[in-house]
Amino acid sequence: VQLVESGGDLVQPGGSLRLSCAASGFTFSRYFMRWYRQAPGKEREFVASISTSGGSTRYANSVKGRFTISRDNAKNTVHLQMNSLKPEDTAVYFCHAAGIPDYWGQGTQVTVSS
Repeated sequence: VQLVESGGDLVQPGGSLRLSCAASGFTFSRYFMRWYRQAPGKEREFVASISTSGGSTRYANSVKGRFTISRDNAKNTVHLQMNSLKPEDTAVYFCHAAGIPDYWGQGTQVTVSS
Protein backbone atom coordinates (compact mmCIF):
# COMPACT_ATOMS: atom_id res chain seq x y z
CA VAL A 1 0.00 0.00 0.00
CA GLN A 2 1.30 3.41 -0.93
CA LEU A 3 0.12 7.00 -0.86
CA VAL A 4 2.65 9.27 -2.49
CA GLU A 5 2.14 13.04 -2.33
CA SER A 6 3.79 15.45 -4.71
CA GLY A 7 3.56 19.06 -5.78
CA GLY A 8 4.78 20.82 -2.66
CA ASP A 9 7.02 23.80 -3.22
CA LEU A 10 8.03 27.29 -2.11
CA VAL A 11 5.51 29.84 -3.36
CA GLN A 12 4.89 33.54 -2.77
CA PRO A 13 1.79 34.76 -0.92
CA GLY A 14 -1.14 34.91 -3.30
CA GLY A 15 0.26 32.12 -5.43
CA SER A 16 -1.13 28.71 -6.29
CA LEU A 17 -0.05 25.10 -6.00
CA ARG A 18 -1.61 21.80 -6.99
CA LEU A 19 -0.87 18.84 -4.78
CA SER A 20 -1.34 15.28 -5.97
CA CYS A 21 -1.57 11.99 -4.14
CA ALA A 22 -1.06 8.75 -6.03
CA ALA A 23 -2.56 5.66 -4.40
CA SER A 24 -1.72 2.02 -4.93
CA GLY A 25 -2.21 -1.33 -3.23
CA PHE A 26 -5.81 -0.87 -2.13
CA THR A 27 -9.23 -0.23 -3.66
CA PHE A 28 -8.96 3.52 -3.98
CA SER A 29 -12.51 4.05 -5.22
CA ARG A 30 -13.95 2.67 -1.97
CA TYR A 31 -12.18 5.16 0.26
CA PHE A 32 -13.07 8.68 1.27
CA MET A 33 -9.91 10.69 0.77
CA ARG A 34 -8.70 13.53 2.92
CA TRP A 35 -5.91 16.08 3.05
CA TYR A 36 -4.41 17.11 6.37
CA ARG A 37 -1.58 19.48 7.17
CA GLN A 38 0.83 19.98 10.01
CA ALA A 39 2.70 23.19 10.63
CA PRO A 40 5.86 23.29 12.76
CA GLY A 41 5.00 23.02 16.45
CA LYS A 42 1.31 22.43 15.75
CA GLU A 43 -0.99 19.44 15.64
CA ARG A 44 -2.04 17.87 12.39
CA GLU A 45 -5.27 19.45 11.17
CA PHE A 46 -7.96 18.54 8.69
CA VAL A 47 -7.93 20.45 5.40
CA ALA A 48 -10.39 18.81 3.00
CA SER A 49 -12.20 15.58 2.23
CA ILE A 50 -13.93 14.03 -0.76
CA SER A 51 -16.41 11.17 -0.99
CA THR A 52 -15.80 7.97 -2.91
CA SER A 53 -17.57 9.25 -6.02
CA GLY A 54 -16.27 12.77 -5.70
CA GLY A 55 -19.77 14.13 -5.39
CA SER A 56 -19.37 15.43 -1.87
CA THR A 57 -16.58 17.58 -0.50
CA ARG A 58 -15.86 19.28 2.79
CA TYR A 59 -13.33 21.93 3.79
CA ALA A 60 -11.83 23.46 6.87
CA ASN A 61 -13.07 27.02 7.36
CA SER A 62 -9.53 28.31 7.00
CA VAL A 63 -9.27 27.10 3.38
CA LYS A 64 -12.88 27.30 2.20
CA GLY A 65 -13.15 29.23 -1.05
CA ARG A 66 -9.40 28.97 -1.74
CA PHE A 67 -8.74 25.22 -1.90
CA THR A 68 -10.45 22.58 -4.05
CA ILE A 69 -10.19 18.84 -3.58
CA SER A 70 -10.82 16.47 -6.48
CA ARG A 71 -10.21 12.85 -7.38
CA ASP A 72 -9.78 10.63 -10.39
CA ASN A 73 -10.79 7.07 -9.58
CA ALA A 74 -9.56 5.83 -12.95
CA LYS A 75 -6.06 7.03 -12.10
CA ASN A 76 -6.19 6.41 -8.33
CA THR A 77 -5.26 9.99 -7.59
CA VAL A 78 -6.56 12.80 -5.43
CA HIS A 79 -5.62 16.43 -5.87
CA LEU A 80 -5.69 19.59 -3.82
CA GLN A 81 -5.74 22.82 -5.80
CA MET A 82 -4.59 25.63 -3.53
CA ASN A 83 -5.13 29.24 -4.59
CA SER A 84 -4.56 32.56 -2.87
CA LEU A 85 -2.00 30.96 -0.61
CA LYS A 86 -1.12 32.63 2.66
CA PRO A 87 1.94 32.29 4.91
CA GLU A 88 -0.24 30.48 7.43
CA ASP A 89 -0.80 27.73 4.85
CA THR A 90 2.84 26.73 5.32
CA ALA A 91 2.88 23.11 6.46
CA VAL A 92 3.56 19.55 5.50
CA TYR A 93 0.48 18.29 3.65
CA PHE A 94 -0.57 14.68 4.06
CA CYS A 95 -2.88 12.51 2.03
CA HIS A 96 -5.14 10.16 4.02
CA ALA A 97 -7.30 7.25 2.89
CA ALA A 98 -10.12 7.11 5.42
CA GLY A 99 -11.31 3.59 6.07
CA ILE A 100 -10.54 0.39 7.90
CA PRO A 101 -7.64 0.11 7.68
CA ASP A 102 -6.66 3.67 6.93
CA TYR A 103 -3.52 4.82 5.18
CA TRP A 104 -1.28 7.89 5.29
CA GLY A 105 1.22 9.31 2.87
CA GLN A 106 4.64 10.64 3.85
CA GLY A 107 3.73 14.27 3.23
CA THR A 108 4.86 17.07 0.95
CA GLN A 109 6.19 20.43 2.12
CA VAL A 110 4.37 23.62 1.19
CA THR A 111 6.06 26.87 2.10
CA VAL A 112 4.37 30.21 1.47
CA SER A 113 6.83 33.05 1.85
CA SER A 114 8.06 36.13 0.07
